[in-house]
Amino acid sequence: MAKPTIPATKSKIAYIDYLKVILTILVIVHHAAVTYGAPGSWYYSEKTTLFGVSLALTTLVAVNQAFFMGFFFFLSALFIPSSYDKKGPVKFIIDRLVRLGLPLLFYSFILSPFLSFIPYNYTGTHPKITYLQYLGGFDSWIGFGVLWFVAALLIFTLLYVLFRLIANKYQLILPAPTSTQILLFAGVIGLMSYVLRLFYPVGRVLEPLGFQLGHFPQYIAMFIMGLIASRSKWLEKMELKTGKQMQRTAIYLVAIGFPLFFAVQQLLKFPVSEFNIGGHWPSLWYALWEQLTGFSIAAALLIIGRSRLNNPGAWLAGVSRTTFAMYIFHPLVLIALSVALHQLAIEPGLKFLMVAPLAVFGTFLLAKLLVNVPGLKKII
Repeated sequence: MAKPTIPATKSKIAYIDYLKVILTILVIVHHAAVTYGAPGSWYYSEKTTLFGVSLALTTLVAVNQAFFMGFFFFLSALFIPSSYDKKGPVKFIIDRLVRLGLPLLFYSFILSPFLSFIPYNYTGTHPKITYLQYLGGFDSWIGFGVLWFVAALLIFTLLYVLFRLIANKYQLILPAPTSTQILLFAGVIGLMSYVLRLFYPVGRVLEPLGFQLGHFPQYIAMFIMGLIASRSKWLEKMELKTGKQMQRTAIYLVAIGFPLFFAVQQLLKFPVSEFNIGGHWPSLWYALWEQLTGFSIAAALLIIGRSRLNNPGAWLAGVSRTTFAMYIFHPLVLIALSVALHQLAIEPGLKFLMVAPLAVFGTFLLAKLLVNVPGLKKII
């Protein structure tokens, strides 16, 4: 048993704000990479045909996918126990339904149709029509798009509330993990991912929620670890040497481990799809690499960030305040920019270099305006 977690003062967790900003920027860059050459589906795409550019963008997306959404779940879970303790179950649930449920409804019924309309109407692939005409034939109203994360977070949070109501006096307090324990745990999650991908390969989406269940063992594990880390005060106890060991491991896995996928695939000539579909040895290899890489990067960012990014400031508070709004609205800015430049006859890789930073900056400006709108700022 432990006393209810007391949230750390803002000066002690400034690095969490930095990490939120970094992860949000990575989400925007990730989707820009998918737009211009990396594998994956998006509202609008203009894929490069150059192998070198495709390889670079694929590497970026694969490394991002290995950790960034799982890390979002971890950071989100960190403050759930203290919020529940402070508000109680009823107020906590109402708050979560407002903060998470309303954006889901807005995205599905208002923003999502418009995002689909932009490339439909302005890329020359269809005769131009009015937005009302487009809505007349639109039938994908229940679609959370990038807010699948918010839907999953809401489900995880409600399950946590149920757990607290059933076993309120039970709290799991664990010592801070070592680098070896982190890697062993990551290996177990890798094996679980491989087995699940026998039924839900990477890329298969559970509609209408938008969940790629092949990635969910990590997401669930990261969320639970965030809850345990909150109660067990891992943020204060994890040693810097562990973070540096994780950093070195991540560098090796990315710089050496990922290129090996391409080298071995070219040598043995097996289908690339076998990396994503369970039942093939490349799928097991990839699942283990993905989790080892993801947990290593997340641990390194968390521990080293505590040491090097813990400098609060007014500008940081302003930027971190916009991250949720940036996450919600970045597809609008990214799609608008990419569609506006679709007739520009240059290599898509160059467009990525142009659009990615513009999308980040444009999304921040839009989010900055929205978080100051009365009423909206209580939600986003």
